[in-house]
Amino acid sequence: MRYLVIIGAVLGTILLFLLATASSNTSGLAVHYWELFALNGLMLLVLLVILVRQLLRLRWRLKEQVFGSKLTLRLVLMFAALTILPGAMVYTVSVQFLTRSIEGWFNVNVEKALDRGLVLGQTALHHQLDNLVSTTSIVSARLRDDNGIINPGRLGVMRAQYQVQELALFNTNGRLIAMASAGGKDAPVFYPDGAMLKEAFESNYRGVENDINGGLLLRSVQRVEDIKGAPMLLQAIQPVPQGLSDDAELVERVRADYKQLSLSRAGLKVIYSLTLTLTMLLAVLLALALAFVLSDRLSAPLRALAAGTRAVAQGDFSQRQPVTSRDELGILTQSFNLMTRQLAEASETVDRNQSQLEAARGYLEGVLVTLTSGVLTFDERFRLRAVNPSASYILGLDLERFRGVKLNAWAEDLPDLHGFCDTIQQGFANQEPKQWQHQLDWMSKAGRRVLLLRGARLQRGADNGVVVVFDDITELMQAQRDAAWGEVAKRLAHEIKNPLTPIQLSAERIQHRLNDKLEQADADMLDRATKTIVKQVNELKKMVDAFKDYARQPATKLKLLDLNQLLGEVLVLYEATPFLRLQLSNTPLWVMGDATLLRQVMHNLLQNAQDAVVEQPTPQLSVEAAVIHHKVLVMVADNGCGIPPDMLSRVFEPYVTTKQKGTGLGLAIVKKIIDEHSGVIHITNIEPHGVRVTIEFPLAEAPATA
Repeated sequence: MRYLVIIGAVLGTILLFLLATASSNTSGLAVHYWELFALNGLMLLVLLVILVRQLLRLRWRLKEQVFGSKLTLRLVLMFAALTILPGAMVYTVSVQFLTRSIEGWFNVNVEKALDRGLVLGQTALHHQLDNLVSTTSIVSARLRDDNGIINPGRLGVMRAQYQVQELALFNTNGRLIAMASAGGKDAPVFYPDGAMLKEAFESNYRGVENDINGGLLLRSVQRVEDIKGAPMLLQAIQPVPQGLSDDAELVERVRADYKQLSLSRAGLKVIYSLTLTLTMLLAVLLALALAFVLSDRLSAPLRALAAGTRAVAQGDFSQRQPVTSRDELGILTQSFNLMTRQLAEASETVDRNQSQLEAARGYLEGVLVTLTSGVLTFDERFRLRAVNPSASYILGLDLERFRGVKLNAWAEDLPDLHGFCDTIQQGFANQEPKQWQHQLDWMSKAGRRVLLLRGARLQRGADNGVVVVFDDITELMQAQRDAAWGEVAKRLAHEIKNPLTPIQLSAERIQHRLNDKLEQADADMLDRATKTIVKQVNELKKMVDAFKDYARQPATKLKLLDLNQLLGEVLVLYEATPFLRLQLSNTPLWVMGDATLLRQVMHNLLQNAQDAVVEQPTPQLSVEAAVIHHKVLVMVADNGCGIPPDMLSRVFEPYVTTKQKGTGLGLAIVKKIIDEHSGVIHITNIEPHGVRVTIEFPLAEAPATA
């Protein structure tokens, strides 16, 4: 489009020049005026089509909100204003000036002066012509001799006497008889034509003619007759003075031109007006078309910079715009390229640092994920920054939802965390120690937990924070207590069981020896006493054996077995219990276990459940087994009196029992056996009353079928 406009501008300029030249009516182009006018009109239509296309394109760009379209519109309007307004003023003034100038050409005084000058010249010529005619008459009279016969020999004397350019005699046929010329014998002869001869014979001939050498000459032809009556023609030729001739010709030519201009005055106005109008329209359209080209050229670098800026805003720093000029736009483009290059370098540095930070963060997160301790980090306002999975696992809560939440707001959502949050805040209440440690007995929904919390302040300049690391040491403390109770059990079993046998034997020997020697009343008393001693010794032996079983490491012999089948074998012994409800799995439950120890576990749990529902009017006892999430679950539930909440967290410790009788070692032994099977046991109270014991075993692979 740009090249088309440039070509149109060049062609339009050439055509306007040719049209203006033809309008002057001074060259050969004048005859082709209307052809040139038509070409210029065609050029005008072409430019109009180009301009309409540019306007439609600009309208589309404005509608699509293409960057730079508004700037293009503004530049086009500015160019249009700078072109049309001055052009309209010049056009108006030019039309007025042209009209008045053309009217000024045809002044009445000028026309009269030309007419008077022409009359004056004609008068002078006629005066000279009259003199020549008079001279011709005199010469024709003096050519006769005394006898009345015309003497041609006297022509030379007459010519010289009357200072005539040429005197000549012709017969009636126009044949030269004699001639006398100022140019001599070689001078040309001015023969009269037939019309002159005819007119001369009738009434003499007189006239002003153009000389073959330029200028004007006067001719007078008269009829003369001698005495014999033979007619002849006398011709006198006299040139008009050069000055008078030139003046007369000039006046006549100017007057003819003036008359021609006067006749074409209206046509001139139309031609010049059309030429001027066409020139104005072509100039305006060319200016507008060039305005589009120039505005597009000016806005093109800005559009490129805008596209580059949008790309940079989207993160593409590889944008480089070509520098096509050395003006301010070129400097701006160079600055943009410098900026994108610096941004690319900065982005690479940021990406590199980000990669390093991500690697460090990934490493730290990997460390935090693998840590079994719970880790919490807070800012200086105790808003949670980071938490590892172990923290949520230990507390049994999803702590990720508290990210960015203040610590004191946690307890509002979860009241169970009140003590946990207070411990952390109290630990950091004192500004002196940089680190602190505290053991917390925390009651959770899963039961009593013993948490060991450690806190420290993070020195990070103005943005100080804190970190809290905590561990669930419930099992550790339980293991320590189990170890202590095991050692106590060993010593008690050793110290108590040794004297029990001698005591029992001594009591039996006393009864054997004295029973026959005493009276019946004394013998009965001795029998009761010795039986009491033997009975209590046996009870002490059972208690010592229980201690031994608790203290002794179970010799587990793990092998693949179907727990579903084992439960069925155990529960056969309890078929007489009418309130027992069974819900076993339809498929085998394969686990690695010791059948003897697992039977002991089930007998212990079922016996405890039966003892718990003795006083219930409608006792209920259920045993369920199933596979959930690759775990074998066994659940024993009853609707007994339940376990006091303060005892629930210590139920697996020795001598912790709700029974009036018993050693309190049953559940402790059960837990020890479950631990040896890599299992987990939970005891929870159920509503409205009762207890549920849940045991989880790892699911083993089924044996290959033969």
